[in-house]
Amino acid sequence: MGVLFDIDKLNSELKELEGLTMKQDFWTGGSDTTKVLQKISNIKSKKEEYEGNLSKIKNLLDMLELINIEFDESIYIELKKELKQVEKAIDKMETKILLSGKYDRNNAIITLHPGAGGTESQDWVQMLYRMYSRWASQNGYTVKELDLLEGDEAGIKSVTALVQGDYAYGYLKGEMGVHRLVRISPFDSGGRRHTSFASVEVLPEITEDIEININPADLRIDTYRASGAGGQHINKTDSAVRITHIPTNIVVACQSERSQAMNKDTAMKMLKSKLLHLKEQEHKDKIEDLKGVQKDIAWGSQIRSYIFCPYTLVKDHRTNYEVGNVEQVMNGDLNEFMEAYLKYEKNKEKQ
Repeated sequence: MGVLFDIDKLNSELKELEGLTMKQDFWTGGSDTTKVLQKISNIKSKKEEYEGNLSKIKNLLDMLELINIEFDESIYIELKKELKQVEKAIDKMETKILLSGKYDRNNAIITLHPGAGGTESQDWVQMLYRMYSRWASQNGYTVKELDLLEGDEAGIKSVTALVQGDYAYGYLKGEMGVHRLVRISPFDSGGRRHTSFASVEVLPEITEDIEININPADLRIDTYRASGAGGQHINKTDSAVRITHIPTNIVVACQSERSQAMNKDTAMKMLKSKLLHLKEQEHKDKIEDLKGVQKDIAWGSQIRSYIFCPYTLVKDHRTNYEVGNVEQVMNGDLNEFMEAYLKYEKNKEKQ
C-alpha cells in the first residue's frame, strides 16, 4: 500500500496548497480559490482513508500476535472476518488512486449507436443501455436520459444519457468503443447466429470552470417536437433542441428538459464535452482547428465481445479479462471489467 500510495508526496502537496490559503489575496481568487479548496478536500479525504486502513492493518497484526502467543478460535474467526473487510477497503482505495485523471470525478455523458444490421443492432443498443443503467443503479449513480430515438420495429436507434455521481466518468471511460454481440437472433425465423455491433461513447460532463470558446457562426440550431413519455409539453411545443457544429459535423440533441431554453443549455454542455474530447485527441490549441474523425462501427474495431452462442463468454480484448456468466454482466456486473481497464491503462503509462 505504501508503494502505490505516496503519503509523503500527498503531505507535501497538502502543505503547499494550505500555504496558498494563507496568502492575503487568496479569498478573492474566484474559481481558482474553489479549485484549491476542492484539491485540499480531496487530499484530506485520501489521507483519512489511507490512515484508517493503516490503523486496521495494525489492528490485524496485533490480533495475529495474540494468536501466535496463544491460539483462540474466537479471535481467529474475528481475524478472518476483519481481513476480508480490510482487503475490500484496500482494493477500493487502490481503484480510487487509479482514478486520478483530469476529469475522472466528473459526471459522464454516455451515447450509444447501433452499427449496420437494422433491428438486430438496435436491439443490441437497448440491451447495452439496460446494462449500463443497471450498473449505475447498483453503484449509487443516477441516470438522466437526455435524448432517445426508438427503433422502427424494436430496440433503440440512438440514446444519450447523463450518469451523475462521483467518479462516474472515471469508471465509465473504459467502456468507450465498439461492443460486439454474438447470439441466435430472436428476429431471425431461421434461428441463425448473428453478429451485431454497437458503439459506446463516454465523455466527461464539462463543469462551469472549464472554458470552451465556440464561434456561434459555427453552429446550426434546430428545434423540433420531443417524443415519448415526459409530460404534457411532449408533442405540443418545439421544445427539443438539436445543435450541429458545422466544422466537425458533431451533432447533439436534448429533449429531456421542460423548456426549449433548458434543452439548449444541456445540448451546449454535451457539445462542449465532445469538442473538448476531440481537441485533446487531436492535440489542437483551438476549437477552430478541429476536423473530426468517424470510425466504423464494425468488425475489427471492437473493444469487447459478448458471446451467447455457441458458448457463453464476455471478453475484453484490451485487458484480456473475461467471464463466462454473460447474464450477470448484462445485469450490470461490470466493476471487474472497469478495474481491469484502469490497471491496464496504469501499466501502459509505466512502459
